Amino acid sequence: MPSSSNSVSSSTINEKTEQHTRLSHDRPLTNKGPPETEANVLPETSDGPPDNVSDVEKGHAPTKPSFAGIDPSSFPDGGLQAWLAVSGAFCCLFCSFGWINCIGIFQAYYQTHQLQEYSPSTIAWIPSLTTFFMFAGGPIWGKLYDNHGPRYLLLAGTIFHVFGLMMASLAHEYYQYLLAQGVCSPIGASMIFYPAMSSTGTWFFKRRALAFGIMASGSSLGGVILPIMVDHVIARSGFPWAMRSVAFLLLGLMVYANLTVRSRLPPSPKPWSLMEFVRPLQELPYLLVVMASFLFFFGMFLPFTFVILSAQHDGMSTRLAFYLIPILNAVSIFGRTLPGYVADKFGRFNTMIATSFLSTTLVLALWLPARGNVPYILFSAFYGFSSGAFVSLAPALVAQISDIRQIGVRTGSMFAIISVAALVGTPIGGALVSDEGGNYLHLQIFCGIMMLAGSVVFVASRWALVGTKPLVKV
Repeated sequence: MPSSSNSVSSSTINEKTEQHTRLSHDRPLTNKGPPETEANVLPETSDGPPDNVSDVEKGHAPTKPSFAGIDPSSFPDGGLQAWLAVSGAFCCLFCSFGWINCIGIFQAYYQTHQLQEYSPSTIAWIPSLTTFFMFAGGPIWGKLYDNHGPRYLLLAGTIFHVFGLMMASLAHEYYQYLLAQGVCSPIGASMIFYPAMSSTGTWFFKRRALAFGIMASGSSLGGVILPIMVDHVIARSGFPWAMRSVAFLLLGLMVYANLTVRSRLPPSPKPWSLMEFVRPLQELPYLLVVMASFLFFFGMFLPFTFVILSAQHDGMSTRLAFYLIPILNAVSIFGRTLPGYVADKFGRFNTMIATSFLSTTLVLALWLPARGNVPYILFSAFYGFSSGAFVSLAPALVAQISDIRQIGVRTGSMFAIISVAALVGTPIGGALVSDEGGNYLHLQIFCGIMMLAGSVVFVASRWALVGTKPLVKV
């Protein structure tokens, strides 16, 4: 009898355990509640700790089950593998976004050298397409990342990026520069950018904005080193060897990145669905973040492209004007790390709103009336800091309001949409300059107004999350 009783008791316990396990595993897959995002797993807008944390502190079991990649406690927020991934992502951003940050020097160089017979608006299609393809592949690369992880994307991106730059070194005609530097190279850079960004997000939760800031500072350092390197190699060995030298440098950095960038979560292959990219836009906070980024992006890259030319127009020497882009990107290193640290303390939406309005103010109150060397140098420095925050904070905003298992697709979708703004914004700026006979006033006004509109919509996205509560961390 005791044996029979023990058997029944054991059987009952096993059945209850299996039932609890099934319920625990089924719960996140149901459609009866909102997706488990960072915002509702660990709300930053609440006045007290989350329920599951308070239960743990009281010695009780948490009321919500833990899932790898979703439960905040499952994020290591540090460790050797995590920081190696960040260092590799830093190299990826150096090679991808860092190269994009150099587009201003090529606009100025082509207008006075190989492509001087073309209008500024026509030449502007090269940096414009570079920026567009850098971001337009987001949904595709994001989905491939979610399905297969970062390894193959990084390898293919390295090949495309280096090959494109090598072909640009051999170019002689406008269409050759357009295809090599404006299409092939940025497609590879895009395949490098997204896996690095998404992989970094899987390792960090509480320190995510800081990790994104360190990663994004690689693009700023690239924006300092690469234009100076290109200028000096052109002076010594000519344009072809300048492009080849950059390609060899990026190849070496990408070898390290391919060895260190890893996702903490295993790939989760799923069938392709168009609605997977469209469905997030039905969520008001996500839609407003995308709209704000789209409008802000219309103006954000115009100073990168035209600040050298506008400074020369207002009397700055060619030699000194060339260093405005390195100055802008050098200060941007701090703009992409310090706001990330502040955002983790005071809220990512709050920090994004502050830096966006600061960028707008600098364009309208400093760049617009600038005459002489000092105002241009100050603008480049301050704008580098304020605009740098966008690169590190934009993916952090998406991660905060998204299911971490869909971060690749959702981040990619946002950047793909705003790539349209990058595509048309620069040629519009070039056309405004041409229509004004070389004057940059209308371009500067257009830049400031679009960034102001984006800043206002960032405020609306915050309102959609917490309403009219100005002191809430969000």
